[in-house]
Amino acid sequence: MLGNKVPRQKPCPHCKSTSALPETSTIHYEKFWLYRHCSSVQQRDRQAQKAGQLFSGLLAMNVVFLGSAFISSMIFNQVAITLSDVWILLSILKVLSLCWIIYYLLGTSRQPHAVLYRDSHAGTIWIRGSVLLFGSFSILLNVFQIGYSTILIQCKSKLDIVFPSIEIIFIFIQAFFLWHHSKDCIQVQHNFTRCGLMLTIATNLLLWILAVTNDTIHLEIDSQLREVEQRFGDNETTLCTCPNTTICKVFQKGYILLYPFSSEYCLVCCSVLYVMWKNVGRRISHHHVPHIKPKFKLQGVVFGPLLGAAAVVIGICVFMMYQIQATGSAPSHQVFVMYYSYYVVLLPLMSVSAVAGTIIHALEKRELDTVKNPTRSLDVILLMGAALGQIGMSYFSIVALVATDPTKLLNSLILSYSVLLIFQSITQNVFIIDGLHRQPLVAAAEATHAGHAGQHVVASELPGEEETSTRSKQEHTQMSASKEEETKEEQNREGHSQRRVSMLELGQEIRKASLSYIHSYSHLNWKRRALREISFFLVLCNIILWVMPTFGAHPVFENGLEKSFYGYSTWFAIVNFGLPLGVFYRMHSVGGLLEVYVTA
Repeated sequence: MLGNKVPRQKPCPHCKSTSALPETSTIHYEKFWLYRHCSSVQQRDRQAQKAGQLFSGLLAMNVVFLGSAFISSMIFNQVAITLSDVWILLSILKVLSLCWIIYYLLGTSRQPHAVLYRDSHAGTIWIRGSVLLFGSFSILLNVFQIGYSTILIQCKSKLDIVFPSIEIIFIFIQAFFLWHHSKDCIQVQHNFTRCGLMLTIATNLLLWILAVTNDTIHLEIDSQLREVEQRFGDNETTLCTCPNTTICKVFQKGYILLYPFSSEYCLVCCSVLYVMWKNVGRRISHHHVPHIKPKFKLQGVVFGPLLGAAAVVIGICVFMMYQIQATGSAPSHQVFVMYYSYYVVLLPLMSVSAVAGTIIHALEKRELDTVKNPTRSLDVILLMGAALGQIGMSYFSIVALVATDPTKLLNSLILSYSVLLIFQSITQNVFIIDGLHRQPLVAAAEATHAGHAGQHVVASELPGEEETSTRSKQEHTQMSASKEEETKEEQNREGHSQRRVSMLELGQEIRKASLSYIHSYSHLNWKRRALREISFFLVLCNIILWVMPTFGAHPVFENGLEKSFYGYSTWFAIVNFGLPLGVFYRMHSVGGLLEVYVTA
């Protein structure tokens, strides 16, 4: 009996088959020590990861609450807490964040086995490009602020120069850090890295809150100068005025023009840093890494760029006419009618395009991408969260207009604009989120086939280079066989023939490129063509809708309708919260639509 029980309990490890032992066909792995040990290690790693994320999140929450309390105290009681106090706190936070970033660059990232995995979805080229673009404008903004404060040094404190100087260093080092390390999945010093990332996120978030509160100054300059002076609460504002010099006016206008880029830079940095925080300690499987990444190519689109370019050109004209009226004097009634009419025409086109794209997504038989992706999850959260800014303002406008008099022309246009803006934001979010959760079509063989077919079409339809060279040789031979006394005429005729040959070759190259593009366009099926057309059209529309409020077009405050209904302070707070979120939503939508275009 003992001889029969031993092989059943402990089968030979070198045996290739256990079919002869029916009792051992079901192996209970949980009884093995190695399995239990590995499972406990994995469970402890998950618990440590959750604990590290919780601790770093609590750190960021406390820092944000402390900074928000300082900024709120400055707004409500400028005597006890001044702007200088807020600047000192933010300078301390920026110095601490810079110390951690430098330590990460020189220490953590250079350790052995520190960066074994890199998230291919994080830090896309347009996100990192946005960091560099907005960071450059933010640096230029601080340069203008330093120059403006230097001219008015007799009525400015030294902090007006020190704070933007620290800001320039912080922006430059942070942009360098995000450009090179936004894809890192760091595998060492997890908790310290999480705390450093959360501290940097909290610092950028507080800088955004301060930028939002200070943005009221620039809006009030155009509308009610006296209330700006009352907001400061002292007589220093009236005495510390810019002298009538060109350089001072340049610094002042440049600072006001570039001011919105600072808040945009802070929001973009927060989103990239959050993805890095989620990727700390993350291990990416090899089958999750795409072997061939889809690249952005301007192929398969014809009508989208044309319609989008028309929307951009018309929008620029409307924006320039509005700005001329707004800077010269109070905007007239006709300017507001023109501005809102442009939106009332454009927003339905964008909504219909987004609905059509969503229907095409439903018709496509494409698998969903269910792989864990922190970047995609953050994109969805940012799209839904940032859209709440302009949706909230729209609902406030709807209530105010319906309660007063919606029958007037301007009131009806603003009411239509508010309703259409809500519908457009919702439909565009559905289209982008649906497109982000679909598997990309990487058709390498299809592209190769298209290239060969294009070459075949070009070779069959276009005259070859041999025919052109033979024709030129024959012409040259005929010209050289003429009489010697007509050499000048022959040279002129030869030059004319060479120009004719060069023009012919140029026409052939243009025709070859156009035929290749048309073939690549016709090679895609109608669903992919339609998705690319819609995505490109929406990209251009969102760009112009980002440009107009970013560079100073704020009719939601300047028309005076909602302001008279809710009161100056209440409506100003609503606009000051919703407008920056709306601007960020347009910019973030461009990145999401480019992702949809590339994967279509």
